[in-house]
Amino acid sequence: MTVENATSVERISRGQLIRRRFFRNKSAVFGIYVIAFMFLFAFGGPYIAQWSYSENDFSSLLQGPSLSHWFGTTQVGVDVFAQTTRGLQKSLIIGLLVAVFSTGLSAIVGSVAGYLGGRTDKASMWFVDLMLVLPSFLVLVILSRFYQGKSWLLLVIGLTIFDWMITARVVRGLAMSLRERDFVRAAKYMGVPTRKIIVRHLLPNMASVLIIAATLNVGGAILAETGLSYLGFGVSAPDVSLGTLIAEGTSA
Repeated sequence: MTVENATSVERISRGQLIRRRFFRNKSAVFGIYVIAFMFLFAFGGPYIAQWSYSENDFSSLLQGPSLSHWFGTTQVGVDVFAQTTRGLQKSLIIGLLVAVFSTGLSAIVGSVAGYLGGRTDKASMWFVDLMLVLPSFLVLVILSRFYQGKSWLLLVIGLTIFDWMITARVVRGLAMSLRERDFVRAAKYMGVPTRKIIVRHLLPNMASVLIIAATLNVGGAILAETGLSYLGFGVSAPDVSLGTLIAEGTSA
């Protein structure tokens, strides 16, 4: 057997081992099915819905489930099924975008602070501590007057601003540890620019931590958006999200 064939067999066996371990974990498998169903329902539902989430059927006001309105209608005749798919879709999109942006920001700030150290590290951590002290939910409520009724991307930016600090501290600690490794020292002595060292050597070795952080940030961002929208400070009409759906159902 050649070296290439041996490497190929090793790679295949590792992939099979990972899959076997994953599928043996019933909780992980169940979680994947739930997530897949949520995405299928959120992004596939609008294609099979008979009504739009913003369309009114004045002949069916506050009606129960029927063939024309599978989940029933609201007080103003809006199809609940269409609103549910749209609301879940909007919350998932916001959660994913916030997770990507906040994880990327924390990776940049944490890796730069941890690798450079000194004044850069002190200034970065001082700013992180300041952001952690601020009551993020209250600040977003106050700032809602500037983004409500406008693009929902402004809400994404607001949630991102207050969702990266803890991960940045974790990344900073990892960067401080990695900068003492031989391969990083060798790259530095060879004259490799700092930017390339961070991108090519530090961040790839933090990939597993960043993936976990991004996954957790999705759930946190969805909860934050849902809370803000429920209280009337997030997504606003005519658009809908999980928060607005819960608020409407509670008031009904």
